[in-house]
Amino acid sequence: MVEIHYHLLHGVDDGPKDIEASLLLAEASIAEGVTHIVSTPHANSQYNFNAEVNNERLVELRQHLSDRITLALGCDFHLSEENLIEFDKNPSKFTINKGRYLLVEFSDFGIPRSITGALSKMIGNGVVPIITHPERNILLATEPDRLAEWLRIGCLIQITAGSLSGRFGPEAMSVSQQLLKKNWVHLVASDAHSIKSRPPAMSTAHAAIKKRCGQETADRLCIDNPFRIFNGSALPEQPEAADIRPKRASSSRGLFSRIFQS
Repeated sequence: MVEIHYHLLHGVDDGPKDIEASLLLAEASIAEGVTHIVSTPHANSQYNFNAEVNNERLVELRQHLSDRITLALGCDFHLSEENLIEFDKNPSKFTINKGRYLLVEFSDFGIPRSITGALSKMIGNGVVPIITHPERNILLATEPDRLAEWLRIGCLIQITAGSLSGRFGPEAMSVSQQLLKKNWVHLVASDAHSIKSRPPAMSTAHAAIKKRCGQETADRLCIDNPFRIFNGSALPEQPEAADIRPKRASSSRGLFSRIFQS
């Protein structure tokens, strides 16, 4: 399996505090069958994204882990004005393995309508935004039309492995299952931060998807698509996404379970 959203580097954000904690995370992922990890530190107002420091920490981990797992760099990219200015100057500083894919994180407190224009600009410049864990974002989970709009223009969607087992609550679990049912999900990732509070969970997620959706879907979301994204390759044709055509505005958001009713 391949992890493309993972806070592995120590001392750069809210992930591991020291290299020992980083190595514990890596060993846990190796034990559950992960062969590749993209280390994705936050780039937001709280954490400074320093590409040189990130690379130094990655080299240090490679020296400890040798060829037992393949590591690369990416970014948990917050769509702020400051980040977008820096991104325009040097996209590969933030993209996964310096390729065409970028993890995009949204605020829980407000998502301007102008964001669609920023995403369209990225796509026009050859970068594919990956919307991270929408099932855990109250704004996106209650406004699926926003996700549908971004899917139509070419964005991808990643859900968190732990959401499928209820780690982030029943609402996130329900929404993640509905996103899977509608073929809105392109990949799964642990978004691991620590062994105790946010551990790797790819093997559990793969088993849950296999039970619910079948082997092909589990492999596509946990192995095949993430591997192509790791290498910067184009994804093959994906199953048709249901219900992404524009809809008339609703007067009420409703509950999670009502938003994504079958």
